[in-house]
Amino acid sequence: MNAKQLEQWILGNYQGVIVTDAYRERSFFYNPDGSLPKGIYFATIKESDGPNDKTSNLDREGIYRLSLGVEKKQYQKLFGEIPKRPAKGEIVELDFDFTTTGMLMPHPIYAWLGWVCINNPDSENLDFLKHLFDISYQNVLVKFAKKK
Repeated sequence: MNAKQLEQWILGNYQGVIVTDAYRERSFFYNPDGSLPKGIYFATIKESDGPNDKTSNLDREGIYRLSLGVEKKQYQKLFGEIPKRPAKGEIVELDFDFTTTGMLMPHPIYAWLGWVCINNPDSENLDFLKHLFDISYQNVLVKFAKKK
């Protein structure tokens, strides 16, 4: 599955999700009626390194990173303790090779917020990712209802 196919899958499976291009990535927000300035952050697809985000080495040919906010409780089920917030321009202090493909791992920068990522997800991990997307989607529905 390439990044464009994944984008179409997200938009086709989660109603009310919109996509914007910013900071060298496609950001997905839940904002079904446009009532919030941006919406509730849901996921990102990033295909290239940025000035403060080079850890995944996304400038490699054909490599992209899917990031998903699963909330801290789900993050802890997957990876244990939430790491401390990294200093500006730094990454979380965890023992992961963030260049690895096909493996779910904490987000190199936003793990402290309960975000996870995977470089180049494939059909082998799509079922599990769908489960995480469903959890994240339910979380954004609750957050959206509170903001309205």
